[in-house]
Amino acid sequence: MTFKILIEEIHSNLQKIIDEQNFPSVSFVVEPSKPNFGDVTCNIAFLLSKHLKKKPHDIALSISENYQKFLGEKVKKVEAHPSGYINFFANMTYLNEIILKDSMKNDYGDIDLGKKSKIIVEHTSVNPNKALHIGHVRNVVIGDTVSRLLRKANYDVRVLNYVDDSGLQVADIIVGFQHCGFSDNPHSNQKFAQYCGDEVYVKTTEKYSDDPSLEKKRSEILQDLENQNSDIAKFAETITKKILADQLETCWELGSTYDCLNFESQIIRSGLWNKIFEKMKELKLVLLEKEGKNANCWVIRGEKNEDDKILVRSNGTATYIAKDIPYAAWKLGILDDPFNYQKYTVQKDGKTLWQTTLNESSETKQNFFGEKVITVIDSRQSRLQKIITLLMSKFTSKENSYIHLGYESVTLSADTAKTLGLDTKGKQAQMSGRKGLYVNADQVIKLLKQKTLDETKKRNPELDDKSLEQIAHDVAIGTIRYEMIKQDLNKIITFDYEKSLSLEGDTAPYIQYTNARASRILEKAGFSPNFDVAFDLLQNEYEVNLIKLIGKFDLHVQDAANNLSPKVISKYCYHLAVAFNAFYEKVRVLDPENKTLTNVRLCLVTSFKSTLQKALYLIGITAPDKM
Repeated sequence: MTFKILIEEIHSNLQKIIDEQNFPSVSFVVEPSKPNFGDVTCNIAFLLSKHLKKKPHDIALSISENYQKFLGEKVKKVEAHPSGYINFFANMTYLNEIILKDSMKNDYGDIDLGKKSKIIVEHTSVNPNKALHIGHVRNVVIGDTVSRLLRKANYDVRVLNYVDDSGLQVADIIVGFQHCGFSDNPHSNQKFAQYCGDEVYVKTTEKYSDDPSLEKKRSEILQDLENQNSDIAKFAETITKKILADQLETCWELGSTYDCLNFESQIIRSGLWNKIFEKMKELKLVLLEKEGKNANCWVIRGEKNEDDKILVRSNGTATYIAKDIPYAAWKLGILDDPFNYQKYTVQKDGKTLWQTTLNESSETKQNFFGEKVITVIDSRQSRLQKIITLLMSKFTSKENSYIHLGYESVTLSADTAKTLGLDTKGKQAQMSGRKGLYVNADQVIKLLKQKTLDETKKRNPELDDKSLEQIAHDVAIGTIRYEMIKQDLNKIITFDYEKSLSLEGDTAPYIQYTNARASRILEKAGFSPNFDVAFDLLQNEYEVNLIKLIGKFDLHVQDAANNLSPKVISKYCYHLAVAFNAFYEKVRVLDPENKTLTNVRLCLVTSFKSTLQKALYLIGITAPDKM
């Protein structure tokens, strides 16, 4: 029992009143109220006023009077506000027990939006020529959190990671290894992916301006990459897979896992492009330009003031969008699957990670298609993604079958950039892999771990090294994940490691420390509370506010899943922590003089802890019991 059930009952009863009074049918909203306006509110009077030619307040009064017969277990009072809203007051004496007991169930907060329909989430998809930087981390965290939310909402989720192993950036590092003297076995402690990104890629791209012949070499390499039997393609596969292994280690440390790796080189060689191109011609989605600058090119017409988008150049070669279109169609099951599958590895959570292959395989054919696809790509790709979205809607006749979930970039504060070795002259650090202006994600995680480890040792000198290391890991990963999602996706993030580690304000450590505070109370109590009791003793405002917030967990899950908004859950976790800390400051939980009251308050503490941990799991954060 949660506030969702309360809202559904109120909505049902209001519909009965509309039917009884022969009021016009309107699509009204019942939702949680703002503070001091009851617990649930409804806008029905405003909508009916247009039809009934009456003031909203007069209609609200009439409906409130009619609602009196429904008062009872869940709703104790209803009143018409002068503004016209109808406000409902929950019967917390009844709801306390229901909410607190239900919150202890493993499936608490589950909702059934998806009804087990299959949905694909593609995220990460970092070019395999470098290590992940802090900007890539936002993609990983958004994609992983959305996947967790959709599973909580009863979707059958498959997570894909697209590996662009045949593009320009891969060709650049192959130029470096083949023509610029870089060794493919560096004698260094740094990861291979970091070596490729920091040295091979950056220094090779710098050489193009001094040696134009290298660009010709790159063009030749790009052509060779399309032939899987060429020596260049085989060498590139070895290099990119070594880089990919390092990238995945970082993703796994961040708490993200995947179902399948898809390789661009295989998509090119599979023949999927030719099939989808023919479909596009049949549906007249592409046009052969007869004249002008795009003469003899196949194009998609631009909308409004946008230029036409070339799909196939006049020389017959496809542009980079021609790789993304067949992949999108494959994810939606529009095209027959040309791939076989191999097991790549077993991930840290025990889940098998598959990879596509065009070679023969003894493994069972897998199915990684969905009725809907969500692609997490930064906002700079919006034009391309808009085209793909439009094309997929034509193929499936469903407007929302393909969704681009965009987000803005991540910058580093001047202080954090300086700590990590970048001199930005007091300005925020904008990332650029080509210029070498980026901060390795592993470096940021290491810095956060060390800072947390030092602080935790001071506060908990009795803890052993293994416990300290685990706490440092949980706080560091929690910190970086929380900072990546606590703002709207369309806002640029400025990451500052000092502020993000604060135990005050809207940070992961503040929320995690609140969990540790709850754990300390339960530890001091020395016994597990008995939930088989009456909860009518929980009546003061701090207790009731906390219970109400616990009871709204599934409403926030529904909101976050509907809108693909990780921020909704991060804010819920923060507000839950704030409510608990107010309760902690104002309410004496452990009262030796009143064991009955102590027990029910310990039930509330336990319920809070259980709910917070479930909510934190959705954003990929673990809360240690000590900090």
